[in-house]
Parts: sequence; structure tokens; C-alpha cells
Amino acid sequence: MLVLLAEWLTEHFYTGFNVFQYLTLRGILGVLTALLISLFVGPTMIRRLSLYQIGQHIREDGPQSHLSKAGTPTMGGALILIAIAIATLLCADLRNRYVWIVLLTTLAFGAVGWVDDYKKLILRNSKGLSARSKYFWQSCAGLAAALLLYASAQTPIETQFIMPFFKNVALQLGWLFIPLTYLVIVGSSNAVNLTDGLDGLAIVPTAMVAGAMAVFCYVSGNRIFADYLGIPHVPGVGEVMVFCSAMVGAGLGFLWFNAYPAQVFMGDVGALALGAALGTIAVAVRQELVLLVMGGVFVMETVSVILQVASFKLTGRRIFRMAPLHHHFELKGWPEPRVIVRFWIITIILVLIGLASLKIR
Repeated sequence: MLVLLAEWLTEHFYTGFNVFQYLTLRGILGVLTALLISLFVGPTMIRRLSLYQIGQHIREDGPQSHLSKAGTPTMGGALILIAIAIATLLCADLRNRYVWIVLLTTLAFGAVGWVDDYKKLILRNSKGLSARSKYFWQSCAGLAAALLLYASAQTPIETQFIMPFFKNVALQLGWLFIPLTYLVIVGSSNAVNLTDGLDGLAIVPTAMVAGAMAVFCYVSGNRIFADYLGIPHVPGVGEVMVFCSAMVGAGLGFLWFNAYPAQVFMGDVGALALGAALGTIAVAVRQELVLLVMGGVFVMETVSVILQVASFKLTGRRIFRMAPLHHHFELKGWPEPRVIVRFWIITIILVLIGLASLKIR
């Protein structure tokens, strides 16, 4: 919206408004806008959630330290989505197709999470959406995003599979782009959801990966930088940097209230949406494998659940004391803040490795 307004003001009043055409400036504004919205709206939202008794239910078989969290307001992910949406609509160029695909996919997954949370917390249905229903609607949203990206592709690079750390290694996927994109988006959504089990555990890695993805969007959308670094140039994807910046700002704002001990949890409405956003961005910028590296914490959490379930069904034994993985370390005696910070440190290392792929080719 600022871009269109700046163009009109530049044409009719003062050329200085042309500064809002710069992507870097709008990226900074996206961070600040989302951050301020989160900080100002957060207290009111938390009070409303508490007033309507929209509180977290705690598993009785989980770590005993979590029992004190019962009743903590949840569905706070709605705050993140509001901040991201407003900041994106204000600061991004709304004529860009990637911006709309990423934003609408994020909101669609957020809607699935919201219905699940609503059923569990307000209608007091302990199961919420059934696993089959949740997966069905996630699949619909993920498949829609995949089809949109495939149908709107304008250059061959937009449907190629890129190998990080290797120059000029790309595989043309053709229609296989659709199932791959679907798996990345839906898988990423569920991975972040599984990670969201401790105060600040999911939101900080999400913000870190989003910030790194903003760098990839910026350089991939710029032909000069892309050619210099030997990465795929995807025309128009640079504008997604504004969305990534809004994710960082909204994430930091939410962390203000979600840091240990948390005043609010994001719930499925936030976790499913943020995971889908990361997956969609990675596909748009053609860096699915880099997302796998930088989101290593999400991958570890997901793999721990898969291994736990498979082992129990096949042998009747559990590999971990409890899955996802963060609960295993809690039951081993690690204090919650130690688990959280160590997972953050791992994410920092993995994000740096992912960013290194920009130059090491």
C-alpha cells in the first residue's frame, strides 16, 4: 500500500517519497510495524483471552513442571497473524503475486489452527478437529498454494529443484513440483506445531529462519546479486522479504509475552500458520533444502515423534522418554529454560550454515 501511495505522491507532490520504493526500507518498516502492533495489541488480547477463560490444557502424562501452566491464555498466534497481515499489506507491493500467495497460504493454515483451538478451548471438545479433518484442510490449503505457484510460474527456474552448496546444479521438476511443494508446506506447518511445546521454543527459531529467508528473498530477487552469488534469480520474489520481515517483527513482539514464564501461548492458530509460511517462502525462493537445514530443530522434533510412534507400534518400546524431543530432555532433568536456550543456540548455528550456502558453491 505504501508503494502505491508513494508512487502517487511522487508523481503529484514531491519526488522524495520515492524512497519508499526501496525494498530495504520497506523491510525495516515491516519489522517495526509488526513489532509495534504486537506490543500494543498484546496486553489487550491477553486480557480478553483470560476473561473468556481460553486457557491451555496440560497433558497429565507430561512433565510435572508443566502443570502450573494450566489455564495460561492460548490462541495468541492470532496476534502474530494480525501483525504480519497488517505490516505486509502496508509495506509490501500488493501487485506482487508471491506476496499474495504467501500471505493467503499463511492465513489459510491459521484458519485451520483457529478452528482446532476454538473447538478445544471454547467448545471444550478435548480432541478439537480430528486428525483426519485437520490434515484434510491442511492438504487443501497446501495443494492450492502448490497449484498457484506452479500455474503462475513465469521462468523455468521457478519449478526447478536447486541443490545448495553446488553451482549450476538444478533438476527440472515439471509437474512433480506440485507434490514437492505440497509436502514442504504441510510438513513445515506440522513440524513447527510439534515444536511449540515450551515457552518461546518455537517462535524464536521461526523468527531466525524467517530473517534468514528474508536475505535469500532479497538476493534471489536481485539479478546482480543472484548472478554474483551463483544462486537462482527468481523475478519478483524479492518482495517476499517484506513478509519475512513482518514475521520477524511479529515474532519478536510475541516473544515479549511468550518468554519464560509465558503469559500467552500461540496455539495451533499460530504454529500451523507460521510453519506453512516458512514452507511457502522456501518454495518461492527455491531453497527447500536450505529450509531443511536452517529449520533443523523443527526436523529433529518431527523425527523424534515419528521414531517414537514407529518404535512403539513395532516393538512396544519407546526410544525417548517422551516425544517431541524437548519433553525427553525435560524428563531427563533439564530445566525448561535450558532446553529452550540450547535449542535456540542450535538454530543459530544451523541458520548460519544455511546462510553460508549463499557463498559456498
